[in-house]
Amino acid sequence: MRTITKRSTAKYNKEIYSNYLLCEPNNASCLKLADTVKNISHDSVNRFLCREDFTGHDLFMENSIHINIHGGLIAVDDSVIDKLYSNTTYAHLVDFYYSGKHHKPVKGINLVTLFYIDIDGVCLP
Repeated sequence: MRTITKRSTAKYNKEIYSNYLLCEPNNASCLKLADTVKNISHDSVNRFLCREDFTGHDLFMENSIHINIHGGLIAVDDSVIDKLYSNTTYAHLVDFYYSGKHHKPVKGINLVTLFYIDIDGVCLP
């Protein structure tokens, strides 16, 4: 992740992004976040995400103080988002994956979700 050298004047920041992902794991989009948070446009969210370089580890480090990492459970689920008409030359995440819905390999995006539940009942994606 990029080291911040000076205070940003943007209305959108890492804390807002992290809290949004924790509260809205199913519909994480710039438009949905802009609708949820007051006085933030979806363009501001998009510029923030393009400027920063976040990984899953960054989300974990931001929120690891809230969970007990000993004795918890990690639930893993994968799903295929159908992209039957996408051109794999231009869409690099699109490939053929086995779909339980179609019971055969289909062209789409494979999405893997990890969800952690600690012994105190705290849940984090």
